[in-house]
Amino acid sequence: MLKTMTKATIRKAVEADCSAMLELIQELAVFENAPDEVTVSMDEFISAGFGKNPVWGAFVAEFNGKIVGISLYYLRYSTWKGRRLYLEDLIVTESMRGYGIGKQLFEETLNFGKSQGYHGMVWQVLDWNEPAIQFYKKYKADFDEEWINVSITY
Repeated sequence: MLKTMTKATIRKAVEADCSAMLELIQELAVFENAPDEVTVSMDEFISAGFGKNPVWGAFVAEFNGKIVGISLYYLRYSTWKGRRLYLEDLIVTESMRGYGIGKQLFEETLNFGKSQGYHGMVWQVLDWNEPAIQFYKKYKADFDEEWINVSITY
């Protein structure tokens, strides 16, 4: 249920936002029943986003001077489609969900990809996260149940 729409300030993340961003990432991990899976250090997080060779970008949502949401993305390349954004995380703190802040962040990220000439955006959603699935369906997102996620941890 959408509560009264709240207009947050959406802006590009800066290094000083990293602590608040990691707090939101930890909150997401708790929501996803994986609180011990966030192992990235603050130094690594800052270096990866704002160091010599940054690998991710992000937008933050600010409301009343506090960061209440993030959209963290990076560039991926498809040999079939070309350059696309990969949306790693779209997070809105629990107390601010339902106010349209996720929509603001998502649309800012979509518009960024379009402005860069990318050919789309891809992401994952947990199969049990029905509110997120319904949110993405509003954008006519394609859900691919054919591919299996595979990873190796070093």
